[in-house]
Order: sequence, then C-alpha cells, then structure tokens
Amino acid sequence: MGFARACSVALVGVEGVVVEVQADLEPGVAAFTLVGLPDKSLVESRDRVRAAVVNSGAEWPQKKLTVGLSPASVPKGGSGFDLAVACAVLGAAERIDPAAIADVVMIGELGLDGRVRPVRGVLPAVLAAAEAGYRQVVVPEQTAGEAALVPGVSVLGVRSLRQLIAVLGDEPVPEEPAADRGRPDAMLAGLMVPGAGLGTGLAPLSSDGTAHRPDLADVAGQGRARKALEVAAAGGHHLLLSGPPGAGKTMLAERLTAILPPLSRQESLEVTAVHSVAGILPPGEPLISRAPYCAPHHSATMQSLVGGGNGLPRPGAVSLAHRGVLFLDEAPEFSGRALDALRQPLESGHVVVARAAGVVRLPARFLMILAAKPCPCGRHTLAGAGCECPPSAVRRYQARLSGPLLDRVDLRVEVEPVGRADLMGSGGRGETSAEVAGRVREARERAAERLAGTPWTTNSEVPGHELRTRLVTAPGALMAAERDMERGVLTARGLDRVLRVAWTVADLRAADRPDASDIAVALELRTGIQRGVPMRAGAS
Repeated sequence: MGFARACSVALVGVEGVVVEVQADLEPGVAAFTLVGLPDKSLVESRDRVRAAVVNSGAEWPQKKLTVGLSPASVPKGGSGFDLAVACAVLGAAERIDPAAIADVVMIGELGLDGRVRPVRGVLPAVLAAAEAGYRQVVVPEQTAGEAALVPGVSVLGVRSLRQLIAVLGDEPVPEEPAADRGRPDAMLAGLMVPGAGLGTGLAPLSSDGTAHRPDLADVAGQGRARKALEVAAAGGHHLLLSGPPGAGKTMLAERLTAILPPLSRQESLEVTAVHSVAGILPPGEPLISRAPYCAPHHSATMQSLVGGGNGLPRPGAVSLAHRGVLFLDEAPEFSGRALDALRQPLESGHVVVARAAGVVRLPARFLMILAAKPCPCGRHTLAGAGCECPPSAVRRYQARLSGPLLDRVDLRVEVEPVGRADLMGSGGRGETSAEVAGRVREARERAAERLAGTPWTTNSEVPGHELRTRLVTAPGALMAAERDMERGVLTARGLDRVLRVAWTVADLRAADRPDASDIAVALELRTGIQRGVPMRAGAS
C-alpha cells in the first residue's frame, strides 16, 4: 500500500482554508475515486491529472486510487487542486519522495499536456497558507509575483509538471518553451473573467502602460462641490451629489480616486486579494497600489452589489470597491432592495452574505458617491427649464432614496449648472488633483496621528461616543448643531456625522480641534441649509 499527502487551499469568499490532499494506493481494479465534498470542476480533475501525469513522462499507477480532501466538511471548488492531487498520486506511487511534498502547499491547474495553468485567488490562498504556518508554496509561473507579496514564504513558480517532478526529485530541470510573444498568452485566460472588470477602473487603458487619469482641473466651476469632494476624500465621508443633467456630477465622482492617498501595504494586500478572487486582477500588476473605482449600472441586482452567485457567494461591487470609491450614478434608478442592502456595509465595513452553501464575510469598506437628479426629467430645480413632472412624481422619485440610507451619507451637495464664464475658462482653471491630494494627505496624517493607538484611522470611522467624550470641540462650537437636533433637523446619528465632518474640516485647515465655523461648514454640507460660511475649495 502506498500513501502520500500534499497541501492546497480552498477559498471561501476571500478567506482560505488549508486542505490536505491525501492519496492512497491499494491492490485491486484500477479506479480513481475523489472524495471530500468536491464540486463539478474539481471532480473533472481526475481526467486532467491522469492525462497530465502520463504526458509528463511518468507512469500512472494501475491500482485502486483514492484521493481524499481533508477537512471533508469544507466545500471545495475550482481547478487549483490539480497540482496537489498529481503530486500526491506520484508520491503514493513512489515516483517522488512523499516526505518532500508533505509540507508544501501547491496551487495550480494542469493542462492535459502537463503545463501548469494559473488560477484566480493565489494571493489570499498563499496568505492563508502563511497564517497556517506553511513556508513553501508552489504556484504557476505567471502568478509567482502575486504569491511573492506574502512575506516569509518561499515561492516556486513552475511552468509544467515535468519541471516540478525534476525539482522535487533533485533531477535536471527540463526547459519548457515559452509562449509565443507575437500573440496574447492563452495561459492568462484563467486569471480574468470576461466582462468582470468593466467599471472597476483597473484595466490598463493603453498597451504601453500609460493611461490618462482624470484631473480636477478639468471641472469648470463647482467650488462648493469641489470642497465637498475634498472633505469626502480627507475623512472618508460618503457624498450625495444632486443636480440637473450635465452639471458635472459624474466628472466629479470620476476624479475622486485621483485625490485619495495611495494605499498602504496592508490595504494593497486586502484589495489585491479581493480582485484576485473576483478575476479582475490585471496581468502583470500583482499589487494594486491605488484606490479602486467601481461604478455599476443602475440595473445592477442586489446580488451583484453585495455579493452572490451560485454556490458560495462571490464578491460584489461593494467588495470590489474596498478601500476605494463606489459610484452609483442615477442612484434613484437602482432598486430599493439593492440600495437598502448597502446599509450594513456602510456601517460595519464588511458584508455578511448567507446562502444555502454557506456564510461568507467579505470586506467592504468603501467611500460611496451617490448622484441623483431632482426629478425624473432632471429640470425641476432649473428656472424656466420647462419641468412637466407633477409634484407627486417628484416626491415618489426623491423617496426612492430611503431615509435610513441618506442618514448614513455625511455630505449632501446641490450641484448647480455651470455658467458660461466658468465653462469658457474666463474664470481660470481650478486647482489640480495633485494640489488637492497634498492637502488630503496632510489631513489624513493629522487624523492618523490623533487616532494613534485606536482601531480607527479616518474620522468617518470614529464612533459617536468617542467624538462626544474624548475628542471634544471648542467651547460653544456645538450650539448650532444642538439647536438643529432640537428642531428635528438632525438625528442622533446625524449629529455624530456632523462631528466627524467637522473634525475633517479642522484637519484640512490644520487646526487642533473644530470651532464654530467648522461645525457650521459641516452642518451646511450635511443639511444643505446655507449657514453664511465660506465654502471654497482648499483650506478655509
């Protein structure tokens, strides 16, 4: 009897579980049995592994073969177990030393000719292996850079099963022909899901690696909206842009990622892990260093926003926008169920999706931008524009954004139509994204220094109890906010969010704590009621 084991990783959402792949050979009629709760694509690995082993020059054992995937209670899917199954079988057949593969994690799909093809989710799989104490990982050559992002792990990138057998057996490593450089590499097809990257803002826009990034200087006028955008970026506050069509709401939202600070190392790993599982990680860019941008169409379902799909849920738009921007254009056109499903991730920073196949926790700490028209035709607020929407239709349209959802939006700005002077440039160009990004970065550094030693890094994450007790404002600064709360203009949650915005405004002007003018700016951005305070972009 021959026995050997190798290791691989099963992904549940964006979290990995180390799976022990055990192979057992016994005398009897030649058969191949795969147990351990595999799905359809994993069951088909029997034929792939057999053909790959034979075409790699090794002999397939003509005995009763049983391959078990442990723990058997964890659902397993995908083709990433092929490499571990093949090595476990060869170890049981004594073609390779079983001790050489016992503590090695192997991830990769096998082609019928023995080539090792890349699969999605390599980064979260290697992270799970490192957390479990494994220090040696074998992955396809194309994803070796992604796996090498995990510190403390020795990564071996292989091109074929023949090469891996030679490495494990201390034999001369055969040369494998490289892909034809004159055409796209077909091996990379396993990393990208066709159509999955649309709207994420991550796919390269040109073949030479250069891409035009929208700049805030392209926006004509809109000083109030630009100020709100700067405050949103500095504190991580959600923003609602309301105005007629053509005023520049989409232009402003598309330029928000340009003023956000670069992702930290930990944030980059989180974002890269989610995008690797979703199949939208661009080839040749193993680590995402800038904030992602996701703009789903208003016909998106609730499952596509928060996560779902057949079997175990897959990441939705809120997870693809993790540590970045989620832009919902024409927000009232989204279904009510889809919008209300955003309320949990807006508060907690993650989404828990329960399905019959299991419960998955996905990261979803994003900055949400909503864009809405005042009425179905969009001309309700324009003087002499000829809006023919009846008042009942206007009320129904505006009521599509529910009160509990809007209560979680810190900033609400009315975007006015652009005047001729601003549009033709006679008023001069506005500040560039680089200038605004510098102030945003300084404001975030002040907030991080103030919140050092706490689990929060931005003002939007600080609980209301901390704002009211430990982080106190200037004496008498809250009088206007308290009056609004007594009149019913502000809720308790609204008062906390006004305090968060006020701290961000104070950080932008390099103040040690908010005063009455900062509270007034925060109240105006929250309620839309004019407070007689300057609302220009830049430090007040």
